[in-house]
Amino acid sequence: MSIPRATARLQLHKDFTFDQAAEVVPYYASLGISHIYASPVLTARSGSNHGYDIVDPTRINPELGGEEGFRRMVRRIREAGMGLILDIVPNHMGVGPENPWWQHVLEWGQKSPYARWFDIDWNPADETLQGKVMAPFLGQPYGEVLASGEIKLQFDALRGKFYASYYSHRFPIGAAGVADLLKSVDSARLAPAIAAFEEGRDENGDITQQNADTGFGILRELGQTAEGAADIAVAVNNYSAASPQGIEALHGLLERQHYRLAWWRCAADGINWRRFFEVTDLAGVRVEQDDVFEATHAQIFRLYTEGLIDGVRIDHVDGLADPGAYCRKLRRRLQALTSQRPPELPPAPAYIIVEKILAPDEQLRSNWEIDGTSGYDFMDRVGALLHDGEGKQALTDLWCHLTDHQHSFDEEVRLARRQLLASNLSGEFEAAARALHAVARTDLRTRDYSLGAIRRVFAELLVHFPVYRTYADSNGRDELDQQVIDRALECARQSVDRNEGALLDVIARWLGGDAPRDSANPRVRALHQRAITRFQQLTPPLSAKSVEDTAFYRYGRLLSRNEVGSDPAQFSIPVQEFHEANRVRAERFPFSMLATATHDHKRGEDVRTRIAAFSEMPEEWCRTAREWMKLNAALRTGAPAAELPADDAGPEGIAPHPADELMLYQMLAGAWPVGLEPDDEEGLKQFAERIEAWQTKALREAKQVSDWVMPNEAYEAACRKFLHAVLTPGEDNRFLPELAAWVQTVAPAGMIKSLAQTMLRMTSPGVPDLYQGTDFWDFSLVDPDNRRPVDYAARREALEFTDAEEPGTDAWESGAIKQHVIARTLRFRARQPDLFMRGDYLPLEIEGPLASHAIAFARRHQDKTVVVVAAHLPCRLLGGERGPVLQPDSWQETAIRVPQEMAADMRELLTGQTMAPSAGRLLLSEVLQGLPVALLFNGPDAEEAPAFTASSERDTDADPDAEVAATDRKDATAETEKERAGPT
Repeated sequence: MSIPRATARLQLHKDFTFDQAAEVVPYYASLGISHIYASPVLTARSGSNHGYDIVDPTRINPELGGEEGFRRMVRRIREAGMGLILDIVPNHMGVGPENPWWQHVLEWGQKSPYARWFDIDWNPADETLQGKVMAPFLGQPYGEVLASGEIKLQFDALRGKFYASYYSHRFPIGAAGVADLLKSVDSARLAPAIAAFEEGRDENGDITQQNADTGFGILRELGQTAEGAADIAVAVNNYSAASPQGIEALHGLLERQHYRLAWWRCAADGINWRRFFEVTDLAGVRVEQDDVFEATHAQIFRLYTEGLIDGVRIDHVDGLADPGAYCRKLRRRLQALTSQRPPELPPAPAYIIVEKILAPDEQLRSNWEIDGTSGYDFMDRVGALLHDGEGKQALTDLWCHLTDHQHSFDEEVRLARRQLLASNLSGEFEAAARALHAVARTDLRTRDYSLGAIRRVFAELLVHFPVYRTYADSNGRDELDQQVIDRALECARQSVDRNEGALLDVIARWLGGDAPRDSANPRVRALHQRAITRFQQLTPPLSAKSVEDTAFYRYGRLLSRNEVGSDPAQFSIPVQEFHEANRVRAERFPFSMLATATHDHKRGEDVRTRIAAFSEMPEEWCRTAREWMKLNAALRTGAPAAELPADDAGPEGIAPHPADELMLYQMLAGAWPVGLEPDDEEGLKQFAERIEAWQTKALREAKQVSDWVMPNEAYEAACRKFLHAVLTPGEDNRFLPELAAWVQTVAPAGMIKSLAQTMLRMTSPGVPDLYQGTDFWDFSLVDPDNRRPVDYAARREALEFTDAEEPGTDAWESGAIKQHVIARTLRFRARQPDLFMRGDYLPLEIEGPLASHAIAFARRHQDKTVVVVAAHLPCRLLGGERGPVLQPDSWQETAIRVPQEMAADMRELLTGQTMAPSAGRLLLSEVLQGLPVALLFNGPDAEEAPAFTASSERDTDADPDAEVAATDRKDATAETEKERAGPT
């Protein structure tokens, strides 16, 4: 039961709680899903809409329904014969007043037992931060905020503690400063509290936790009386900004704390603790330490032991100090708990996958003892497959000519990396460079290398680094990591000053070429390992920020390739390469997840498939884009030159830039809702509002004209004005009807590509994942648009209808046709689990005049075979009718070559037709008559296979497919887990 057959990803938050999730479980069960795959459920920051900012890992999130709500959801999941996979966040936690561990660190500094739980450098180069935590949460420079009175001293009567407040932030006042604070009031009532804070010091002269608790207890009691509360109020008032003396006193008090309040812009350069990427309210956790690991995972282990979850998805595994060691440790801990799970659950190992971005030629490490990734690698491969390589050059020329951008995508990435190392991630870069400098100082042969030289050379290595990270440990790096470093060195040598080339090789040795364990000196070993860790925790955020959050928004040749996990430099891949990726996955990680949409995607899967269709008609798109830029030229003035300098706004102060305009047109055509008419004012207004949110984010992420630190409001306003102008219907707007006409031209091909992608996802080796709402057409944009509420009522109704009869034209418009393909395929997987979990993967040859326009493969296990067929690059096959209709005669004599052992009658499971190969050939004109995808089954029970009937009441008791699936899972558990032990 731990290995999913198919998962459904649900985004939980205060407006979609455990109870609401439980309500949709029967729907997913009827669709053929075996496991719910939930976003994080531990207590996150109040109002979090994603759950990754966990502030208390010891409790189930009360906003989602707490422990009881979670158990109700799990009970519904179990009643449906389903399992639960949980997203966990080991790398970081949210900081702030809701995080008791973080608050304790701010209050007690290095004396706090949690001081080493967070990845804090207590001895940074900045002398003002020695023994302190930088707290860069102020909206303005510290002096200005202090003088304005925005920082206030306050008293928490319930806890008997003082704290400094700054809007929603609370910074605790440590016990060491409380006595002086109370002495500012001439009151005998405060004497016992003062004595408690002044007495009972440890050997270092610091107040003990016990004495502090005594003092806080006295203050808590005093605060309950009118006289005591009045004295405390006087003390607080003495530190008010209402007087110069109060400002000086408050500053003095704050300077004595274990933190230093700072302007938020200081974080990039001076922060002395590891963040998640550049997010200053998410702090890195040192989960590599045993006590931290156990404390942060205690709830996860309990939920697994009690049989409430069946596996985990590890968020941002590359952020950890040693991902491989963490994964192996997690596997061992869960394995040890397996025997304690409820007896009614099969004693199967937990399902463990990781969120991991892989370069096109990179493979997941086989020694991590996990089941695979969360599916970005498949999303990249299938996405590249959908593009026509013949269109690459024309689209590249269009981009370069219209936008005057001559940089390749790789060059854009390198430019972004340089910018990030100098600004957004300069603090992290500096910490890593200093760690390398510390290693240099331990060796007489290298001690003369200056910090400046190390910075320069190290930066070049980072700029040319080709993957997310390496995985060197105390033993140094392995052969795979050596290949990565060699590639980086080869590129970096072209840009490093030739006088510093030798240092490049020295740094490479420090970063894992030499094994830290080989040093006899413990201090040198520690410094060496620290440098490796700093480096390996710097490259993931640098890669992600430079590629996904910068270059993706600068380079717009075709936005359908600008997706998380993908490399836009690789425009397309041939069918053979897709087959090879499937074969390797089947061999190495047969239970890896297959995704085509996630909570982090930049564009919905059907936005991407529609834009991908442009690659099949590049001349038409190039002509159309040029025409649109001419039509809208009069609207492209944006803002007065005085407000919008020429160097910020493009040629002659024009806004939007041609690059921003061309990317906007792609988004308008790609995300245009099915059925939206060019004269629908309300529909266009709603669409414009969604595109506007995307556009603002895109402009700021690009970090060229605008950014998040200092938004260029004038340029953004000009772009916003342009957007609404082109989407406002009127007699003078010739663009809108042309946009709608272009969408009508490319939408059928986009739909066909979508169904092909859907079929490939559900039948390729691995575990298909369905992101919430994508069982209909998915025209969502970047978050938070891709996390909007899902209309489950419409989906239930559509499923009941398509269960009863074949979907018609309406199903194409609504997306129910996609749901139909998903349901039929997933239910078939439920009846034939071995065929997909253990079946061989056999690419099938296609021959004939249109052989390049289809893809086919077989999955075979024992005496059962299923043949998967999908139309490929379908534009030339469309007959011109409205809708994604392929003309049977357009296939001519193109056929699938079927091996002799498969040459028997087959049942097509989507339409119920029966067909047989003739002379070892299946004609595509017959196979793809009704739909652009097909699933042909040959086996002992082939006649029963398409009998997919469903009751109108889709609950567990009335769902025969769910019952069959549950039985099949139970019967197959032992054999499946035995095979599974191989690759892990």
